[in-house]
Amino acid sequence: MAQTLVAEKPATSEDISVQIETAFKRLHANRWHMANTTAEERIARLKRLRDAILRRRGELEKAMWEDFHKPAAEVTISELQPVLSEIQHTIKHLKSWMKPMKVPTPMHLFGTKGVVKHEPKGTVLILSPWNYPFNLFINPLVTAISAGNVCMMRPSDKVRATSTLLKSLIEEVFPPEEVVVFTGPSSIGNIMLEMPFDHVFFTGSPNVGRTIMSAASKHLASVTLELGGQSPVVVDESADEKAAAQRLMWGKFVNGGQTCIAPNHVFVHESKLESFLEEAKASVERQYGATDADRKASADFARIVDDRSHKRLAGMLESTIAAGAKVVVGGDVDASERYIAPTVLRDVDESMAAMDEEIFGPILPIMSYKTLDQVIAAIQSRPKPLAMYIFSNNQGNIDRLLANTTAGGTTINNVLLHFANGDLPFGGVGESGQGNYHGFFGFRNLSHERAVLVQKKPVSINMFFPPYTDKVKKMGEMLTKYLAR
Repeated sequence: MAQTLVAEKPATSEDISVQIETAFKRLHANRWHMANTTAEERIARLKRLRDAILRRRGELEKAMWEDFHKPAAEVTISELQPVLSEIQHTIKHLKSWMKPMKVPTPMHLFGTKGVVKHEPKGTVLILSPWNYPFNLFINPLVTAISAGNVCMMRPSDKVRATSTLLKSLIEEVFPPEEVVVFTGPSSIGNIMLEMPFDHVFFTGSPNVGRTIMSAASKHLASVTLELGGQSPVVVDESADEKAAAQRLMWGKFVNGGQTCIAPNHVFVHESKLESFLEEAKASVERQYGATDADRKASADFARIVDDRSHKRLAGMLESTIAAGAKVVVGGDVDASERYIAPTVLRDVDESMAAMDEEIFGPILPIMSYKTLDQVIAAIQSRPKPLAMYIFSNNQGNIDRLLANTTAGGTTINNVLLHFANGDLPFGGVGESGQGNYHGFFGFRNLSHERAVLVQKKPVSINMFFPPYTDKVKKMGEMLTKYLAR
C-alpha cells in the first residue's frame, strides 16, 4: 500500500509556550548540578564548543552570506576570532576566577576570616541580535557556562540561516538540560520572558531593552543590557587625519555599518576638515572600489539585513541631503539588493535626520568644530553612548574629553578595538545599557558574589551582648573612637 503523508501542522503559540515551559523546568531542575561543576568540567564543555565551531566554520560563512552577504573575511575577523579568543581566555583563567577571593579583616572583627565566593546566577536567558549573530550569541554563552549557569537562548529571526545553524551547533554540544535554543519570531522571546529566570542577558536596541527590563522586574531577575547609541568621534587639531580617516572608514563600514559600537558621527576640527574628507574619500575608494559601480559589485561589503531597515536608512539619507548635507562619497541606494553605498556626508548639523537617532548603517555624518567646548556640549546633550572615539595627540584634549563625557567604552586613536581586549569590560551606561562582560568581568556579572565570613578564633563580639553594663558601654565607646580616627 502507498503510504499517506500528512502535512505536519505548524506549532501554535500554545504549543510553543508548553515547549518553553517544559524546557525551562528541565533547566531549572539541573541548575544545582551545573552550579557544582568543577573548573575542569566547565573547561571541557568550552573545548567541545570550540571544536564544534571549528568543524562548522564553513557552514557559518555560508549562512551569513545567505542572510546579508557578510564577507567571509569579516566573519573570520568579527565573529569567529572574538569568540575563539574569549574561549581561550576563559579556559586559561577560569580556575583562578573560581577560587574564593580573600578580603582583609578589619581590626574590630579580629578572629574572623572573610571571602567572596562566586556562585552561578542559576537559570539564564540569552536573547541575541542579528547584526553579529554568531559573536553576540556565543560570547554570552561562554560567559554563562564559565560561571556555572544553565541557559535558554533565542537568536534573531532576521538571520534565519545563521539562527538555524546556531541551534544545530548548540544541540550538538550541549544536552537540553544545560543549554536549549528556540528559534522563531520575537513573540517567542516574549513567552520566554514570562518564565522566572534568574538573569536575562539581552543585546539589542534601547527601546526593546526597556521592555526586557520591565519583564525581568516582575521576577526580580537581574539583567545585562547591551544596547547601543550614537557613538561620537572627535578628530582634533593634533590628530593624524590620514590614519584617523583610514581607521574610521573601516570601523564605520565593516558589517555594512550595522555595528552597535560603530562610529555614528564625527566632529572634525575646522583646521583638519578638508584634508580629513579627502583622506576619507580615498580610503573608501581604496577599500571598496574606485567607482560607484565597483563599490556595489564589491564582495567585501555587506548588505542591509532587511527591507524595513533599508527603507529607514534610505529615507534618512534622502532627508539629510535634502536638508543641505553634501555627499563626499557614496550616496547610491538600491532597494532590490538592500544596498546602501558606503556614504560620507559633510556640512551636517544637529537638526538633520541623520542626527535624530543611531544610524546603524553605512552613513557617516561629518561636522566641523572650532572649540572643544562645542564638542563637549554636543556630546553631553545626547544620551550616554555605548562607545566614544578620540583621535588626538594632545593629552590635555584627551583628558578633558574623558573627564567631561561618559560612554560604555572608549578607544583612542583607533575604533572598535576595546571590544577585542578580553581584560577590558564591555558594556554600556545609561541608555546604552547596564552590566558588562568579557573575561573575568563577564564571569563576575553572571555570578552572585556571595559574602562568607568564618569565625576562626574564640574572639567574638559576645563582649557586647546584653546586659549592657558600664563595662560594655565603655568598650563600645573605645571602639567608636578607634573607628572614628
